[in-house]
Amino acid sequence: MPTFRRSMTVPHPVSDVFAWHERPGALERLTPPWENMRVVRRSGGIADGAVVEIRHKKGPLDLSWEMEHVDYEQGRRFVDVQRKGPFQSWRHTHEFAPTDDGGTLVTDTIEWEPPLGAAGEVLAGPILEKELEQGFAFRHRRLAHDLDLHARWAGAPRLTVAITGAGGLIGSALSHLLTTGGHRVVRMVRSRSRATDGAVYWNADTGEVDTAGLRGVDAVVHLAGEPISGVRWTDAKKRAIRESRVKGTAAIAGAIAGMHDVKTLVMASAVGYYGGRKDEILTETSAPGKGFLAEVCVEWEAAARRAEGAGVRVVKIRNGLVLSPAGGALPLMLTAFKSGLAGRVGNGRQYVPWIDLDDCVGIFYTALMNGAVKGVLNGTGPHPVTNATFTDVLGRVLNRPTVVPLPKLAVRAMLGEMGDELLLKGQRARPAATLAAGYDFRREDLEASLRHQLGRPG
Repeated sequence: MPTFRRSMTVPHPVSDVFAWHERPGALERLTPPWENMRVVRRSGGIADGAVVEIRHKKGPLDLSWEMEHVDYEQGRRFVDVQRKGPFQSWRHTHEFAPTDDGGTLVTDTIEWEPPLGAAGEVLAGPILEKELEQGFAFRHRRLAHDLDLHARWAGAPRLTVAITGAGGLIGSALSHLLTTGGHRVVRMVRSRSRATDGAVYWNADTGEVDTAGLRGVDAVVHLAGEPISGVRWTDAKKRAIRESRVKGTAAIAGAIAGMHDVKTLVMASAVGYYGGRKDEILTETSAPGKGFLAEVCVEWEAAARRAEGAGVRVVKIRNGLVLSPAGGALPLMLTAFKSGLAGRVGNGRQYVPWIDLDDCVGIFYTALMNGAVKGVLNGTGPHPVTNATFTDVLGRVLNRPTVVPLPKLAVRAMLGEMGDELLLKGQRARPAATLAAGYDFRREDLEASLRHQLGRPG
């Protein structure tokens, strides 16, 4: 029976590391973002008899795995065994042992039997071994990131946090980060039929917010908004982009302004606030720029004033390009790069204010936990790069050519105003206030971030 084993040491006690694995969201946090996997059903945690069902889309295959937890020993180990799935057998043993310096040795051991017996092992064995190496390297990096972040705020009270846009790229990652840290997450949904299992109804168009459902909530994270990319900006699309952000934020801010429970509002904004400023270094104190997105961002952020006026601590995070193959702009780029039809956009000198997804949600988490932080934080990495550099680095990580440029005229012809603002303009944004707030970036180097998020070893 083939066996895979990988270990890592983290400077945190076994009790903390094991507790992290027991909490909701741990499996989602450990799932590599390049794997199209989602949990569709679970019962119990990781104790004996608990079951989790996973759907895994891999190429043309749509696989279903049903795993049962067995051999649970508090603080020492738990085991996942396949009940139904693509393998003849699959057993994943998670073991935790204290180290002499008070840390934890985490060891993952997988014993598996492929379909088709010996022939399946010959055909699939090397491929699976490589995928496991990449997947567990990612898992261990992310586990270390999350444990370090939680340890920094271990002495702070656990929060109940309501989140709009909880199903999006940032919202889902933040939700699972919070729950693995012992916090409680309340989803805010825009459909009454989905307002079940503790979810809270709200409606950006009408301004309705179920404030009764927000009783006991300590903080609200507001992420919802009409997507800005994907289609040309018609007048109707621009109106939807503006109103979803401005009216939605006003509804949330107005609701919590009249409550005593919610003390903090952390809201998404965007570096589009600064407009296109070429190579000017832009920090949180820089003035707004010009253009449609800059105008929207100014109104968007201003819509939170009612909450600020009521004494709510408000943090506005101006996000840049969030790097993850699980969503956002990167999957669209990957299609072009993997086909070999990629290159710099325009003259390539416009800056790309990128940020690793783990650092992005880490900034939101810090904004929630650090009560001294308020105002604006740039949700960007410390080292923005030009489009030409970004193109070269992504091509190198994917081992694909980047020799097909996209001229400025072609961008404007195909995408109109959207292409001009999103692709041809850039922001050399630096997170000065974010660093001053004490956030310690995990991945400051673009290539390191892309290799982490895409599972591409250096």
